[in-house]
Amino acid sequence: MQLEWLDWMFIAGYGVLAFGIGVYCSKRASASISEFFIAGGKLPWWLAGTSIVATTLAADTPLAVSGFIRQGGIYKNWLWWNIMFGGLMMVFFYARLWRRANLLTDMEFTELRYGGRPAAILRGFGAIFGGVITNCVTMGWVILAMTKILEVMLGWDNKVVSIAVLMGLALVYTILSGFWGVVLTDLIQFTIAMIGSITLAGIVLWKVGGPSGMVELIRADPNFSPAVLHFVPHWNLGGLALATFVIQVSVLWWGAGQGGGYIAQRLFATKNETHSVLAALWFNFAHYVLRPWPWIIVGLVSIVYFPLQTLDDPERAYPLMIAQFMPIGLRGLMVASLLAAFMSTIDTQLNWGASYLINDLYKRFMVRNASEKHYVLASRVSMLLIVALGAIAAWLSDSIAGLWVFLFKLGAGAGLLGLLRWYWWRPNAWSEISAMAGSLVIANGIFFLRWYNAALQLLTDYEISPTFIARMEWFYATDQYALNMLFIIAVCTAIWLAVTYLTRPVPEDKLLTFYHRVRPGGWWGPIAAQCP
Repeated sequence: MQLEWLDWMFIAGYGVLAFGIGVYCSKRASASISEFFIAGGKLPWWLAGTSIVATTLAADTPLAVSGFIRQGGIYKNWLWWNIMFGGLMMVFFYARLWRRANLLTDMEFTELRYGGRPAAILRGFGAIFGGVITNCVTMGWVILAMTKILEVMLGWDNKVVSIAVLMGLALVYTILSGFWGVVLTDLIQFTIAMIGSITLAGIVLWKVGGPSGMVELIRADPNFSPAVLHFVPHWNLGGLALATFVIQVSVLWWGAGQGGGYIAQRLFATKNETHSVLAALWFNFAHYVLRPWPWIIVGLVSIVYFPLQTLDDPERAYPLMIAQFMPIGLRGLMVASLLAAFMSTIDTQLNWGASYLINDLYKRFMVRNASEKHYVLASRVSMLLIVALGAIAAWLSDSIAGLWVFLFKLGAGAGLLGLLRWYWWRPNAWSEISAMAGSLVIANGIFFLRWYNAALQLLTDYEISPTFIARMEWFYATDQYALNMLFIIAVCTAIWLAVTYLTRPVPEDKLLTFYHRVRPGGWWGPIAAQCP
């Protein structure tokens, strides 16, 4: 794709604006780690909610959505649409509780809810699991998506160079600005990204003669399947597709029901409980109702201009459509909008990941009584480690959707427990540790199986049956991900329930402190009776 001086002006203008915001917010961010990570708890709902939407609007999302359509149909997007049910639970049940807890990170919650050494172990384990493993996998697919965009739109076919440039750009202003810079640039980035995606969708619809013309041209494709236009899977698609859909809408959203991670970080940053609820509501409306349809339109029209059999990588369809349709000037706007989408996610991952490593690991276990400036400096240094690991994850990956599925598996086992720990007094820290560890082991089952088989052959003359390994590889295939996750949820739920009843309850005084502070509903029996 050819870019002219006007296009480069749009791109350069966005870069200067983002860097300027970073410099402007740097002094305020340096005041304390509360300012650096949650803006001192002063955000209005519309800014906090928009920041969550912008974070989830990464450069990978339009590529993955268009890829889903080309690989199956609109219904494939239930891979992430199912999380909407968890989002609604967060609005009506958990957003108020998070703000009421008044914390810096959701990992800090573990020592508010549980007590003693097990809670400290869980907090440290969770900080590494979330701040390093989960965070860097997420950054991996976001960076990977942007390298694909740069390859198509700018001709940058050197993946290592693309990763280095992207991470350097995001790192500079995130280190400078802290959370204030993150949320302010998120607002601008969301606006630019939505303008770009809606403009592209409008142009491609106009080119094909509107929605009816789009459908006629798609049906004319010799490889057309009616499933492409289905909002939910049709029974003709077979048992696996239907089972996947049922599992998606019934159990796969549990892990998102309480809204932890960077979503909880935004809720902690709001002015009060009302603002936290409104922020969660605006996020869910914008995320599921407003955002995806321009991408879906472009993905459908891509079938007309790039027939299904012509692209080895379906995730490249979206940037190819930009190159096909956007005129001079608007091409630069589109590049800037995708760069903005990329930055809005990476800056959050860096800031949120650093909050885990510093507040829940470094400050909690290593250096407990240093100055606020020391912790802010340590936070900025920790971002260098996170950037390096995220870049390695992107370098080792080639499929955005594959990384999505892997991350969903990592969090599946603790999803139900995450919902119940607010409303049921009995779970303890060992319950969560066992659920998280179970998910980690089962999600990496093929890796552990191959490692064990290699060790077995090295030490003895035996090996695991090749037929058994082949069956396991089929079970772990991407198409079977819903069955994988149902298995992980079932096994891990059984594990953490057993661990819960085989270990001691949380001390009563700790439960009373939590109940007084958070005032949850549900099954608190003896604790609620002492707090009329």
